[in-house]
Amino acid sequence: MAGAPGRLVRMPSQSSPRAAKPRKRRLSKRQRQMYRRRRIAVLVGLVAFLALAVFCVYSLVRGASLVPAWVGADERMAVTRATQPPVPVRKSKVRVCSANDIELALDPASASVPVGGSLEFTARITYTGKDPAGCYVDGADDGRVLQISSGSDVVWRSDACEAAYRPLLMMQGVTDEQKMTWDTVRSGSECVAEGDLPHVDRGTYVAQLVLKDDPKVMSKPVTITVE
Repeated sequence: MAGAPGRLVRMPSQSSPRAAKPRKRRLSKRQRQMYRRRRIAVLVGLVAFLALAVFCVYSLVRGASLVPAWVGADERMAVTRATQPPVPVRKSKVRVCSANDIELALDPASASVPVGGSLEFTARITYTGKDPAGCYVDGADDGRVLQISSGSDVVWRSDACEAAYRPLLMMQGVTDEQKMTWDTVRSGSECVAEGDLPHVDRGTYVAQLVLKDDPKVMSKPVTITVE
């Protein structure tokens, strides 16, 4: 196109495209749930911390208020105990049986027994006293003792091993019977299982009941033979 001399003609420039606006990032449903759980956890932790702080403050205040009550508590208890009269110890009016109160008897199941065998006895305690209140005696195997001897040699005693305490109240018309067994073995000063004790030899032996607390109380001797 012709124009006026010396005049510049501008060509129309193409318009530049508009700059694209940044898009906002959208969170997925799973991410939103995760953030929500985190917020809840933080809130719960904060509430727990506040509750703990309140409890600690309350405990300190409560403890400080009780300190005056603790001071001198030991002294007050000691004074109270000192002023209380001692409790009297009650003693049983029933006395221990003596030779004047009971009678011991021993009956073997047989007059002889083979070597390595066993012999059963019936041990009997009978009240023969006159006191209506009676008396008490230990009727266990280590209180009412079965003793087997050969001459002056004590071969076996039923109190070699401790037995359960068995107190008996003996009074008029009362008789106690118990079965006792000797396995034809020799016992020692220590408690040993019957199966580990050595057997006695053939010969004549004497069996007798003896009251451990009062050796004067004894049954009539019974002669038995180990064949």
